[in-house]
Order: sequence, then C-alpha cells, then structure tokens
Amino acid sequence: MNARSRRRPVVLMAAALLFAGLSGAAVAEDMPGVTATSIKIGQTEAYSGNASAYGAIGRTLTALFKSVNEAGGVNGRKIDFISVDDGYIPPRTVEQTRRLVEEEGVSFMFNALGTPTNTAVQKYLNMKKVPQLFVATGADKWGDYQRYPWTIGYQPSYRTEAQVYAKYILKAAKAPKIAILFQNDDFGKDYVLGIKDVLGDQYDKLVVKAVSYESTDPTIDSQIVTLQASGADTLVIAAIPKMAAQAIRKVYDIGWHPLEFVSDVSVSVGAVIKPAGVEKAVGLITGLYGKDATDPAWANDPGMNEWRAFMKANMPDADLTDANYVYGYGVGLTLLQVLKQCGNDLSRANIMKQATNLKDLEIPTLLPGIKVNTSPTNYHPIRQLQLARWNGKTWERFGEVISGAGS
Repeated sequence: MNARSRRRPVVLMAAALLFAGLSGAAVAEDMPGVTATSIKIGQTEAYSGNASAYGAIGRTLTALFKSVNEAGGVNGRKIDFISVDDGYIPPRTVEQTRRLVEEEGVSFMFNALGTPTNTAVQKYLNMKKVPQLFVATGADKWGDYQRYPWTIGYQPSYRTEAQVYAKYILKAAKAPKIAILFQNDDFGKDYVLGIKDVLGDQYDKLVVKAVSYESTDPTIDSQIVTLQASGADTLVIAAIPKMAAQAIRKVYDIGWHPLEFVSDVSVSVGAVIKPAGVEKAVGLITGLYGKDATDPAWANDPGMNEWRAFMKANMPDADLTDANYVYGYGVGLTLLQVLKQCGNDLSRANIMKQATNLKDLEIPTLLPGIKVNTSPTNYHPIRQLQLARWNGKTWERFGEVISGAGS
C-alpha cells in the first residue's frame, strides 16, 4: 500500500467525523434546549405585583413537572422548567423572555401569564420561530394562526365569554343599563368588543358607562363609584383577581345591587371571592370551563380526586379553594400530551405541529363535555363554558355548556 492509499482511510475518517459533527450541529440547531435526557422549557409568571395571585399557576407547574421527572420524565426525558418572575410588567417580560431564549436556550415558552406581557413578546417569538404555547390569557388574538403561527392560546376567548354575558343580559332585562369596568389593554377591551358584537347598534344606548383602569393602579374604588353614578343596573367586571376582589367588595359596600358579572380569570374562591368577602359576592355570575374545588358536585369526582391526590403529595400547604391550582394542573397535563405526541422529534416545528393537533383531549379538571381540540386552523383549544352563580358557598352552575365561535 502506497502513502496515498494509506492516507485515504484517514481522510475518509476525518470527513466522516466532520459530517457527524455538522449533523450533530444541525440537530442541535433544530432542537435547542433538547438533550438526550432533558428538554428545557421557559415561562414568565407574575410572582410579584398586582397579578401575583396567578403565581399559583407557576408553582403548580413546577411541582407537576418535578413529579413527572421523578417518575422518569416524558419519553425518557426530564423537563427542565425555568419559571421566572416578570411582575406582570411588559418591559420586564421582554427582558426575561430574551434571557430564557438567548441565554438559557429554552426549547419553547409555555403558559406565560398575561395579555399585555405576552403581547410584548409575541412578534419576537414568532420572528425567532419559538413556540409560544398555551399562553395563560384568553385574549381573542391568540387564535390568529395566519399572522402568528407560533403562538397558541388555551382558555376560552374573552370576546366569546363577553358575548355569552351580553346574550344573558338581554334575556334578563328588556332595557338594561350596562356598566363595564375593564383593564385598559387587549384583555379588557375584548370584553367591550364581545358586548358590542351582541348589542350591535344598541351598544351606545344600552351601555351607559364604560370605565377602564391600568394594571398598575393601586385601587379601582373611584371607578366603581363613577359606574354606580351612571344609573347602571348591570355591571360587567373585566379585571384581574386583585382588582376584581376590590370591585366586588366596593359594589357591596356602597349599597349598589346590579346584575353583576366577573371575568372567568377571576373566579378563584381563594384568590378573589374570599378576599372580597364571600357574602359580598352573592349573586355574582361568571363563565366556567374548569371544575371548581368548592363545588360539592366534585366531592367524589375521579378527575378532581386525581388533582387532590397530586396536591396532597406535592403542594400540601396550598389553598385548595384557589382555582389557579386547578388551572395549572390542567394546562400542565395538556403540555404533557403534546410532548408525548412529539416522540423523539422535539424540533420546534414538531412541537408546534403536535400542539395544533390535539383531538378531543380529556383533561380531568375540565367540566364534563368540555375537551381540548386544536388544529392548524384552530388555535383556541377550549371553546366552551357554562354560566355559574356564586351562592355564598360555591359556584352554582346553571344552563347548558355553551360553545363559542372563538372568532
């Protein structure tokens, strides 16, 4: 064998090693945050600030993924879940999200909290083609799969929810005088739009006053006084837990007795109703899509017993009347199904593909008849809810489960 022929195997081996290295780099590029034994997932959460009641969601997800890891993970991979505080402040969300994506190298963002906060990073994440999965907000725009194909919602659309309330109001009174308290962002404005959808050209006649508040405001007492002065006999509260509790309490304390509605993001007995005063919320109406732990109907429900067992084993000191723990558990199970469907292909493209291909997924904490469904043209996973009224002890459901268009 001459020198040239002796060198050929060495050259071929070097080429093979180079090709393997390039292939590995390509795989790593396609699947950032993924190793043979783990997947790294990011979340921004309001552990501080006016929306800190929602911190229960992040704590639940942290506990859930820890328990999953202890049982072996998903498809042999452990979940490295990094949940960071943004205080419900959009500029801080931008900073934290960039850090998670560019420095921590997360595979995707999951269940980040808030409409204004997710809005602040939506274009960035879509430009980077980083999945923004199951955001913890019901803003209608999370269903815009054509403009933002890497962003998908989870809970029912706020706009659809408001349409349901408006239809109920029209059935309850021939000529209602409606007042609206709403957060001054896409979250609150969706409720105004939903009511307009139903009232049409009667909106200016029937809505006698609409007043906004900023998410950083310390109190909304003055807004409630202003709304009462309008002569309204119906009130729609589109507010986060802290403000919703303040509103419910103030309405009662000033002796106002309107037909009263509250956003489904503020139905937690532990985080909203108890702080407001359980007796002060009597008669309050909302829309539910999840089971409430205070409802005796679920005392022996297998799904809620599964949740209670999880809470007892992993979060024994948590307030079981706080619906945020139920929500966190349910959305966490939804993600686990996505990861199972991904198999060994954890590329960002496949994660998004599987997140948008969920068929009649049953989550044990959702109301009977409500299932998670997604498709490449349906980015509103949950489209149904049921009206419920606070009776002083629990949310008492009435009427049928209602399907919304999620438009």
